Amino acid sequence: MTTKRPLIALLLAVLVFTGQGCGGGSAVTEKPLTLTIWNVFDQDDAFKDIMLAYQKVHPNVSFDYRQLRVEEYRDELLRAFAEGTGPDIFAVHNDGVGEYKSLIAPLPATLAIPYTEIKGTIKKEKVTTVRTEATISPANVRRDFVDVVALDAVLPYQATPNAQTEERVWGLPMALDTMVMYVNKDLLNAAGIAQPPQDWTTFQDAVAKLTRVGPENAVVQSGAAIGTSRNVERAFDILTLLMMQNGTQMTDDRGRPTFASYEAPDRTSPGQDAVRFYTDFANPLKKVYAWNADLPPSFDAFVTGRTAFFFGYAYHLPQIRARAPRLNFAIAPMLQIQGGRVVNTANYWLQTVSKSSKNQNYAWDFVQFATRADNVTSYLEYAKKPTARRALIQSQIANEDLSVFVSQVLTAKSWYRGSNATSAEQAFLDLIDDALAGVEIEDAIREAQNKVSQSL
Repeated sequence: MTTKRPLIALLLAVLVFTGQGCGGGSAVTEKPLTLTIWNVFDQDDAFKDIMLAYQKVHPNVSFDYRQLRVEEYRDELLRAFAEGTGPDIFAVHNDGVGEYKSLIAPLPATLAIPYTEIKGTIKKEKVTTVRTEATISPANVRRDFVDVVALDAVLPYQATPNAQTEERVWGLPMALDTMVMYVNKDLLNAAGIAQPPQDWTTFQDAVAKLTRVGPENAVVQSGAAIGTSRNVERAFDILTLLMMQNGTQMTDDRGRPTFASYEAPDRTSPGQDAVRFYTDFANPLKKVYAWNADLPPSFDAFVTGRTAFFFGYAYHLPQIRARAPRLNFAIAPMLQIQGGRVVNTANYWLQTVSKSSKNQNYAWDFVQFATRADNVTSYLEYAKKPTARRALIQSQIANEDLSVFVSQVLTAKSWYRGSNATSAEQAFLDLIDDALAGVEIEDAIREAQNKVSQSL
């Protein structure tokens, strides 16, 4: 027995030194660390309250926040990762998860995070223990966020080539934007249109009534900025939304694009019909002709009073007010097909964690913390954006600026799951150009489908 005492004493010393065996977790020292965060559009002030709240729980954590312009974001991000200087947390657009999947560390089932507490009755002292806590599961995402989030953010994961595939969460949203129709009320009033149209059929009638065409098909006043590719903001979103509203099956069960397909038994093509409907607004031979490639960008045309209808998102609202403070405009729900199913467009960013981060546990813990319903509110109020969380929808309905956007989040959809969203969007812009140039729509849409297939 005496020969074993030194060994037992040594083991006890090791346990005390490392903190193993302590109830409720392992005693450790919270080492100072910095989480680097890269985002688009949002200034660091939008995250300020959330960061301060997190630091109250984890005072050892500091933040290095960087906002980048959307035009430079992708190249800067890929360059930084290639050089080994990428951020811990970075934003990914909802249609771009596939492109960055190889750079992302999906959310694990549990996280081990140190917490420091004051313990003791007579002698107070700081004690730091590691807690292992369950994370937000795919089921939690489906329950707590609107439907489209799970479709974009919950994806298959395979740890090794021989491992079983499982669902993992690849990112979480702070907000979720939807497309609406901005309306120039003065132009509608002058034309005797009392209410903005609610469906595409009455929209066509309103556009025909509002548009004035001069010599050589020059558009003097545009009823709506729609129909072309390069000078219509988010033309890709508008066209794909029309396709989905019209019942187009955008992809098959394997994610392969099928929007050019015909449907049995009458061999109709809802995708082709949507392209034809969209491009009619830029066809001088059509009654609804209201737009052409010679006109300025659609946003500029709206803020200068040259078009009555502009399709945009919540992020356009402060831009409109800044550019045209005296513009008499309204925000109307996105148009739907009369008698059809309600479909809206989701446009948002996911906060995710880099695979190369040395602080993955803290990074994911912060993402979860920031997107929680009780914490994300400060961000939503500062950024003036619609929520992605079901529990917060009702609280934003009464907000005059956000009510239309947030009323659409439950019916918001997305479809692209490939690895190059930019190429997919370019394929649709080319499709619009080809259709307007006289290429048979059947051939143009099939070519677009082939291009999107290559981007997967």
